Amino acid sequence: MSTPPSPVNPNLPPDHVTVFIDGVEMATPKNSMIIHAADKAGIPIPRFCYHDKLPIAANCRMCLVEAEMGGRMSPKPLPACATPVADGMKVFTRSEKALKSQRNVMEFLLINHPLDCPICDQGGECELQDVSMGYGRGISRYSEKKRVVADEDMGPLVATEMTRCIQCTRCVRFTADIAGTYELGGMQRGENLQIGTFDGKPLTTELSGNVIDVCPVGALTNKVFQFKARPWELIAKDSLGFQDALGSNLFLHARRGDVMRAVPRDNESVNECWLSDRDRFANQGMYADDRALVPMIRVGEGNETSDFREASWDEALGLAAQILRDHAGDSLGVLVHPATSNEEGALLTRLAASLETGNIDHRLSQHDVSDAAVAEVSGVPVEDIAHADVVVIVGSHLRHEVPLLHHRVRQAWQRGAKVYSVNPVEFDVAFDLAGSIIVPPSQIAEALGSLDIGQVERAVVIVGGVAENGQHASSIRKAARDFASKSGARLCRIPQGANAVGLSQLGVLPSQRPTQDMLREARQAYVIYGIEPGLDFADQGVAMRALAGAKTIAFSHYACRSTRSVADVILPVALLPELEASLTNIDGFEQRAYPAGKLRGDVREGWRVLRALGAALFADGFGFNDLAGLRASIQPRAVEVRGGNVAQPGAPGIELAVSQAIYRSDATVRRAAALQAHPLNVGARAVLNPETAASAGLADGVMGKFSTAAGTATLPVALSDKVSPGVVWVESGYGATAPLAASRVEVKSA
Repeated sequence: MSTPPSPVNPNLPPDHVTVFIDGVEMATPKNSMIIHAADKAGIPIPRFCYHDKLPIAANCRMCLVEAEMGGRMSPKPLPACATPVADGMKVFTRSEKALKSQRNVMEFLLINHPLDCPICDQGGECELQDVSMGYGRGISRYSEKKRVVADEDMGPLVATEMTRCIQCTRCVRFTADIAGTYELGGMQRGENLQIGTFDGKPLTTELSGNVIDVCPVGALTNKVFQFKARPWELIAKDSLGFQDALGSNLFLHARRGDVMRAVPRDNESVNECWLSDRDRFANQGMYADDRALVPMIRVGEGNETSDFREASWDEALGLAAQILRDHAGDSLGVLVHPATSNEEGALLTRLAASLETGNIDHRLSQHDVSDAAVAEVSGVPVEDIAHADVVVIVGSHLRHEVPLLHHRVRQAWQRGAKVYSVNPVEFDVAFDLAGSIIVPPSQIAEALGSLDIGQVERAVVIVGGVAENGQHASSIRKAARDFASKSGARLCRIPQGANAVGLSQLGVLPSQRPTQDMLREARQAYVIYGIEPGLDFADQGVAMRALAGAKTIAFSHYACRSTRSVADVILPVALLPELEASLTNIDGFEQRAYPAGKLRGDVREGWRVLRALGAALFADGFGFNDLAGLRASIQPRAVEVRGGNVAQPGAPGIELAVSQAIYRSDATVRRAAALQAHPLNVGARAVLNPETAASAGLADGVMGKFSTAAGTATLPVALSDKVSPGVVWVESGYGATAPLAASRVEVKSA
């Protein structure tokens, strides 16, 4: 039934009403709150508990205003955040009664608040400070003792000073309604009310750092950044998260060229106003002790990690150029980390073309590319997933793989969507599942084909890393496409790397041998770009043997042990927070990042190093003078991608299911000490169904030997009913699980 026109203004859009705020006439949607209309009009109303992304609580009362309806003034001030607008309503935010109410609330809030601004990390960017300047009294009338609240240890990421808490409950509503973990709540009543975790345990949500942003006072602050700098000392630069394919928008805050922290940058179509903890705290790893700071050249013929000496850039580039001249063509392989920028990726394709090799690839973690699959733009924008009616998650630990994509699925569920899962493990999610099919990886494709969701208008199929990186990837991808076609769903294959889409569009793909083939059939020389070779490949044993037996040029961020064991020359290049670059995210958005951190030691931007190397080789396409010139020359490059050999299942035994450990996803994250101390970082282990463990003679907590054709891993055993029978689940990114590469594992007690 259509809404009758407004009697105040018959020309209003449907479902809108006319309101007057401080004499300003405006149209606003029916059932919206006064504070929404005021914000839209740019009329300031003070607030503490209200947050645009959180449910309304109306407990701080800082937003009290006067309102008039039908010629009658409201008998008492009304909270603007919880009072719906009405047609013809007149709102007064600056009347004597409104201002007096706001000042009184401000005085009450400061009664118990400690005036410790000089030592508070929030000083200088504190909402309470800002509002008290406008609405607080110059002199306190309160002389009684202030209350003191004991702090809780909320883990390695969030620091607490709960005496400062004003009980706005923003953090409580965040963990309940956004994160879905319900970890914070109000305890006791009245003046004894305090916010805490109930059980005294650390926060476990992968989005915990956002409570720092929503806290309007200094009660919850960044533990990693704590006492490092003051806000007015920091310079903010636009940057991007490079830990997953979402490409979360963020600001990097730097002091004198040192990156101190990351905070969210609003982008409704990407990350809204949130950040995952991985994106927020990864920058700590930039300053690890093993950061590559100067060019290094191997001395001697062995593979000892200590057999290196420092060199000048001229000498190191000269040696690299000589290696490439001596090993051009099919004897050369170029392996590129999937978070490498578009600018660097474009130059790497030119370098490979000039050396006449088609052995170039960025799909390091993928076993099965027999169908020549490459990363592609999602068939549904990430923002639209929140409005889906049905979501089917296939082969993905989505909550750990792309935390804010998991958040979009939760939003869809909150709106009434049905969510289904087809996985080898019933992975933790923050929503209820309408259906969950738990089968070994070899049966995922068949199980997906048997799932019936009917014909729905807005359905999405999300295929993640457990499927994409497994040994049955090609069959699962085909099943996902068939399922999407049959049900009318749109397909979202999660790109395996922060810039996998961009690198695919630029042709960082093989026309000869894909990654696993060029490692199994070892080349005589390799270029590895941005890779930690001991942990970034699908089959670490094969990769390390191939690289160690060849001439290897490492464009590296870290001079780690595994890099030193295989490289002949190490060229130190900048990380994303240290250079101007672009990445293409899951939606196909090309987004730019700008340098916040200074280049330390003798580190250079990767595109500069590649330009110098290309010039030394007299290669085409390296004649530009600056970044603008490089970007002007970049064009998408179509490559007829060659599929790899069909993955071999290995010896009979228990099937292996591998997911990426949330805080072991790349070299920088692995070096962020705070993330390594997080409760979600559980360490290397093998998780089995109790039935499977019993048949193998294993018990909870014992050490087990897990053998594949690639190698043997000795791991502690954990039991869980959430793992499919006949499956052992491990997380990659740990040295201890690196030997496990085949799809089937022989299991026995250690």
